[in-house]
Amino acid sequence: MPVQKANPKKLNALQARTLALAQILAKNPNSGVIDAQTGEGTITRLPHGHGDHVHVGEFVVAARDASGFSNPSVWVALARKGLAQEGYPQTVILTAEGMEYDTGLAEHFVSESDH
Repeated sequence: MPVQKANPKKLNALQARTLALAQILAKNPNSGVIDAQTGEGTITRLPHGHGDHVHVGEFVVAARDASGFSNPSVWVALARKGLAQEGYPQTVILTAEGMEYDTGLAEHFVSESDH
């Protein structure tokens, strides 16, 4: 079986960063809920930046890397590609495919918070 490469749907950089961070939020019980039957992840609390960073679960992320959270066109693109459901900004739900999608980015821009 061939190894699947990261980002097979060719998300642009902002879409990929936003999806990677949304996956982290959906998996964190303080900001998301995973539906055990469908595998979908609902984000119950989007982070708000303070200064030059944003807290995403136990990680600190540069605010510029999290700018897609407030960009409706990012969510439209993710929904069009089957990775999120339509409904932003009222609801943010990642499909099961969106929860499992390999952006290849998650480890590149998150670091554990020291505060």
